[in-house]
Amino acid sequence: MKSFVKHSGFKLKLGILLLLLVVAFGLILPLFGERNPEYWNTYVLNLKPSSEHLFGTNAIGQDIFWLLAKSIQTSLIIGLIVAFVSSIIGIFLGMLAGFRGGITDRIISLFTDTLIVIPSLPILILLGSLFKGRATILVIASILVLFSWPWPARQVRAMSLSLRERDFIDTARFSGENQIKILLKEILPFLFSWSVASFINAILAAIRAETSMAIIGMSNSAWATLGTMIYWAIKYQAMLKERWLWILAPVVATVIIFVALYMTLSGVQKYNALKRGREI
Repeated sequence: MKSFVKHSGFKLKLGILLLLLVVAFGLILPLFGERNPEYWNTYVLNLKPSSEHLFGTNAIGQDIFWLLAKSIQTSLIIGLIVAFVSSIIGIFLGMLAGFRGGITDRIISLFTDTLIVIPSLPILILLGSLFKGRATILVIASILVLFSWPWPARQVRAMSLSLRERDFIDTARFSGENQIKILLKEILPFLFSWSVASFINAILAAIRAETSMAIIGMSNSAWATLGTMIYWAIKYQAMLKERWLWILAPVVATVIIFVALYMTLSGVQKYNALKRGREI
């Protein structure tokens, strides 16, 4: 841990600090809210910022400050679910394809390459329209997982192809270890540092995809996410009516999350390079 902090650099430290602030605001703060900020007409419409409503209220009677906290919470939950599931699927299938080779590698690579070359956004829009804006968080996350797991799988496969030729893998084979044990005990530890970076990147990609879908009305507009918050602000012409905080709050929050994730990802990648004896 001390070595990690020593070599992490300014980007990683600032990225982690921003992430902690985002997590505190999005995952912890909503627990202290007195009312569900997703409900409409809870407060007087279009109130200006005050001590009671820090960011004021919007044209549908929601407190913008608490709505923002809830939106960040939901977006982070979607990002974490997608990143966790897609990372597990991608890493396992990538290790299996690279280690076993042969027909297993060809079948997995076929599915991986097929999903990678398919443009995901039009498919996501089509699936979103089929659900008519009523998809649950789990459904949205599942759709995003479908197009997220091939990227880590492809990269892990390449690393597994190299690792399977190492002497310690031959030693494990001669010791009688089965393939699952070799994958989990011998190959997986070498992928841990890379997996952290891949996990962060998957969160970033999932939030970006869900936000894009929500802004064009293809996500579940009943859920409070950063994308749906922007969607309703646009629908009720927040900019034309000079309700700046209604639309600027989710936009700025999205930028901060992206910057925090990018800086953390960049810092982790730099640390991985330093571990391998290289400098970026």
